[in-house]
Amino acid sequence: MQKESVKKKHRKYDAAFKSEALRQVQNGRGVPEVARSLGISENLLYNWRSLQRSEMSSEELATQTEIEQLRKQLKAVETERDILKKALHIIGRPT
Repeated sequence: MQKESVKKKHRKYDAAFKSEALRQVQNGRGVPEVARSLGISENLLYNWRSLQRSEMSSEELATQTEIEQLRKQLKAVETERDILKKALHIIGRPT
């Protein structure tokens, strides 16, 4: 038996596809979710994000990092708010 070498074809993605994928991640969607929806590997998306960050100036990188941090805080506060709303609804019910 002879082993056949299987060559994987590397797909090429254009700049528009990459920027759209990265925009979705920057707008709050998780990398795994975006990768699944676009049919690409998570590692590829992380690599693209690293390349994008390495091309940013230090000021742009600081701004981007702050935006990501604020989005995480906003999501946490919204979750807390939703829990409190549900608790008020449960407490306020007549028994």
